[in-house]
Amino acid sequence: MPYAESFDALHALAGLLVGFLVGLTGVGGGSLMTPLLVLVFGVSPQTAVGTDLLYAAITKSVGSAIHGWKDTVDWKVMRRLATGSLPAAVVTLVALNSFIQLGKPANHVIMVVLGVMLLLTATGILFQRRLMAYGATHHPVSSDLALVPTIVLGAVLGVLVSISSIGAGAIGMTVLLMLYRRLPVARLVGTDIAHAVPLAFVAGLGHWFIGDVNGTLLFNLLIGSIPGVIVGSLLASRTPDNLLRPALAGVLVLSGIKLLAS
Repeated sequence: MPYAESFDALHALAGLLVGFLVGLTGVGGGSLMTPLLVLVFGVSPQTAVGTDLLYAAITKSVGSAIHGWKDTVDWKVMRRLATGSLPAAVVTLVALNSFIQLGKPANHVIMVVLGVMLLLTATGILFQRRLMAYGATHHPVSSDLALVPTIVLGAVLGVLVSISSIGAGAIGMTVLLMLYRRLPVARLVGTDIAHAVPLAFVAGLGHWFIGDVNGTLLFNLLIGSIPGVIVGSLLASRTPDNLLRPALAGVLVLSGIKLLAS
C-alpha cells in the first residue's frame, strides 16, 4: 500500500510533538517516542523500539550535519564511543534475535529495560547540572585516561539503545560532561548527536532485518517530526529551563513506572 494512502494524522501529530520537544530540550527522541508508541498507540515494544531507532537516526542526521558544518563535533571522542557502541549493538541484536522466537519473554525484557531507562533518563535530566557543578570542582580526567571509560560508555550505550532505543541522549551526555570537562558543552552536544546517528542506524537496520520496523509508521512519524524539530529548536532559547526540565522528567518517571507495572 502506498504511503500516501496510509497517512495517519495521529501518528504524524505524535512525531510533531516529540520532534518539537526534542528541539526544545535536546532530550533524545527515544525516551519520548518509544513509550508514547507503546502506552498510547498500543504498538508492540519490539516494533516501537525498531521503528523509533530509524526515526531517530534520520531525524538526528540533520542535526549531525549542522554540527559537523559548524565544527562542533570532536571526532576523536566520537570514534571512541563508536568503537564500543557499534560492536556492542551488533552483538545485542544477535542475542535479541534469539529472544524473538520466545515472543512474550522478549517483549517483557524490552518493557523492563524501557522502564528502567526512562527512570535513569529522568534522573539524568534532573541532576545533570549538579553533576556538572561537582565535576567542575574536581581535577578533570586527561584525554588519554578517558579513552577506556569512553569506549566502555559506548559499549553500554550500544546495548541499551539496541534494546530500548534510549540512553544516548541524557545519560550518555551526562557521562561525557564528566569525562571531558575541558571541552565546550556545545562540542560535546555535537559529538553526542553525531555518535547517535551511526548507532541508531546500525541498531535500527538490525531491527529492520529482524522484522521489528513498521515502514508506514516510520513515514508518518517523520512527516511530523521534521517541522517539529525545526520549530522547537527556534524556540529553545526562549523556554524557561527550570520549569521545562522538571516537567519533562516527571513525564518520563510516570511513563517508566507504567511500563514496569505492565
